[in-house]
Amino acid sequence: MKKVVVVGGGVLGTQIGLIAAYWGNDVTFWLRSEGSIGRTEPKIKRYSALMLEDLKKAKALIGNPMGAYLYPHGMIKDWASITPEKIDELIAQGEANLTNNVHISLDMAAVIPGADIIVESMSENVEAKKAVYEKMRDLIDEHTILVTNSSTLLPSMFEKYTGCPERYLAMHFANTIWKNNTAEIMGHPGTSEEAYNKIVEFAGEIGMVPLCLHKEQPGYILNSMLVPFLNAAQALWANEVADPETIDKTWEIGTSAPAGPFKILDIVGLETAYNINLMNPKTKEEGSVNYKIDKLLKEKIDKGETGVNAGKGFYDYKK
Repeated sequence: MKKVVVVGGGVLGTQIGLIAAYWGNDVTFWLRSEGSIGRTEPKIKRYSALMLEDLKKAKALIGNPMGAYLYPHGMIKDWASITPEKIDELIAQGEANLTNNVHISLDMAAVIPGADIIVESMSENVEAKKAVYEKMRDLIDEHTILVTNSSTLLPSMFEKYTGCPERYLAMHFANTIWKNNTAEIMGHPGTSEEAYNKIVEFAGEIGMVPLCLHKEQPGYILNSMLVPFLNAAQALWANEVADPETIDKTWEIGTSAPAGPFKILDIVGLETAYNINLMNPKTKEEGSVNYKIDKLLKEKIDKGETGVNAGKGFYDYKK
C-alpha cells in the first residue's frame, strides 16, 4: 500500500495525502481543473508547514506530564521512547517526504492505474461522487482498494458505481489529522474482509488509530455526535436567538472547550456544512430552520467567506 491517489484537494483530502506522504507513501492528488490546482497548492503548503511546526514544538513537550496528550499523535508513533534526537530525525524525514512524495495531476488515466489505494475526498455531493466513480471505474486495477472519506454518506449508496464493490469502503478522518489521528473504518455489506483488514492496517501505517465500525451508520461515530451539535448551534443562529460569537463563547466558557461550534464550522468549511444541510428534505420547506440555515450559509459562501482556508468565515483570519 505505497502508491496513494487522493481524489480531491479539499481540507481533509489535502491532510490525508500529506500524512500518507509523511509516512513514506507516494501520493498523487488528482484534481479536476487548473482552478482546483490553484486552490489546493496553498493548502499543501499551509498544512505541510503546520505539521512540521507541531513536530518541532513536540521537543519542548518531552518530560512534560501533559506531553503525552499534546504531541502530534499522527506524526510520532511511540511517545514513550521519544527523544529530541528522534524528533530531529522525524523532522528531516518529514521535510523530505512532504517535498518529494507529493504530486498533483489532472490526468486521471495516468494516475489511477497502478494505485494501491484511492481515497475519494470530494464534497458531500451525491451526484458528483457518482460521476467521478463512473469515470474511474474502468481505470482501477484489480488489486486497488477504493475508499471514501465521506463524512455523512454511506458506502452502500455508491458501491454499484465503483466497479469494485468488494474493494470499496469508507475511511473517515477527523480534522487536523496529524494531531486528531482517528480513522473510522466502515464497510458496506459487500465489502470483503480482506479489503477491510488491509485498510485497517494502512490506517495504522500512516499514524492513525483505526476505529472499526461493525455496520453502516450515517455520520459514523464522530459525526453522529458532532453534526447534531453543529446543527443545534446553526438553529440558534438562524432563529436569531444569538449571534455566532455569543454562541461560541457560551459553549467555550460553559464546557472549557477550546473551540465553539462556529469556529469548528470555519475549520470544516462552510461549503461542507451547506452540502450536509441540503441533504435534509426540510431545507426546501420555506420558513423551516433548515431553510433559514441554507439561506444564511449561501450568503456567506457567495461572498467567499467559506472558512479558515478562505481567510474568513464566521471569523476574520486575515487580521
